[in-house]
Amino acid sequence: MTSNDDILRALGRVEGRLTGIEENVALLRNEVGDEKANAHDFSAVIHKRLDEQARQIAHLDTRIAVSDGADALIREEIRTLKETVEKNQEAAGLALEEWKRMKSIGYGISGLIAFAGLTIGGMVAYASDGAVAALRHWLKIN
Repeated sequence: MTSNDDILRALGRVEGRLTGIEENVALLRNEVGDEKANAHDFSAVIHKRLDEQARQIAHLDTRIAVSDGADALIREEIRTLKETVEKNQEAAGLALEEWKRMKSIGYGISGLIAFAGLTIGGMVAYASDGAVAALRHWLKIN
């Protein structure tokens, strides 16, 4: 049989081990509590970032929808301007042809006037010698 001293010694060892276990459990609880608080803070940060991402995505969707509408308006405006320019080019083409015709007629008239001037100038130069001689004879200047 075991004595009371042996039993008390064994109980003391068990009690010491239980005290150590209780301390370890307390330390684990503290660490788990800290981890839990950190996990909660981390989760809050993640949720905040997710909310921000959702807000940005919604904002981008709105901007894309507005951009699509603006693009459609711009395309329609370009199509209208293109049609207007084509009509104006057709109308201006007729006027341009008329101006070209008038310009060529003007060149012809200018050429005729220049030719007539040269002809008259040549005739005056040719006749001037005879005119001077006739004038001297008429005035009796030798």
